[in-house]
Amino acid sequence: MKVVACYSMKGGVGKTATAVNLAYFAAKSGQRTLLIDLDPQGASSFYFRVKPSSKKWGDRFFKAYKTLVKNIKASDFENLDIIPAHLSFRNFDAMLGDLKRRENRLKRVLKGFKHEYDLVILDCPPSIGYLSESIFIASDVVLVPVIPTTLSERTFEQLVLFFKDKKYPLKKIVPFFSMVQAQKSLHKATMEAMSTRRKVFLKTTIPYSSDIEKMGQHKAPVDLFARSTRANAAYIKLWAEISKKHL
Repeated sequence: MKVVACYSMKGGVGKTATAVNLAYFAAKSGQRTLLIDLDPQGASSFYFRVKPSSKKWGDRFFKAYKTLVKNIKASDFENLDIIPAHLSFRNFDAMLGDLKRRENRLKRVLKGFKHEYDLVILDCPPSIGYLSESIFIASDVVLVPVIPTTLSERTFEQLVLFFKDKKYPLKKIVPFFSMVQAQKSLHKATMEAMSTRRKVFLKTTIPYSSDIEKMGQHKAPVDLFARSTRANAAYIKLWAEISKKHL
């Protein structure tokens, strides 16, 4: 079982759209996939039309694998299950702060799924704290969408420095350019500079597209309502590149 975290310290970079579309294509390819929506905003759960439990259960999330199992919901797609977000997840950092061996808590509970799933995808909130550290330790790949702008470049470099400071394996960080507008000179220049400096960027880029924005309107991955578009082709290519190189 592999664990892929869709993560960025910065919000609004296409993280949830990536998690949703990759989970969909992974399941479609035959991978038994579990998408865990760790972001209390619950966007990826919403995109798959999965509602969270009405009962507050975030305070038990890191205590036992069995608790997570009870909250798994089936999606409309074969091979794809979802643990939807709950508003109580907003307290994860405070909860982990009170626990011993907090860094390994997520890794420990996810181990319980190793015979049931081939792939776990984590849709992570845009923050850095105890939860983020537990995500970095539990994940095989930390997939980072980067909008090619100065601010996103700065945020990405901060993440790299954080990994170095904590001595986490840098090879876990797998960035790719997201929401790219090729006609913008700033985007082109930033992509060239970052790709030259950091050879780890994936070749696939995700374009800025109104079809991706419409995922909320359709409550579905792009493939279901805009199959013959550049955005969908990009996500197909992204899944192919990640599965070939990193899974």
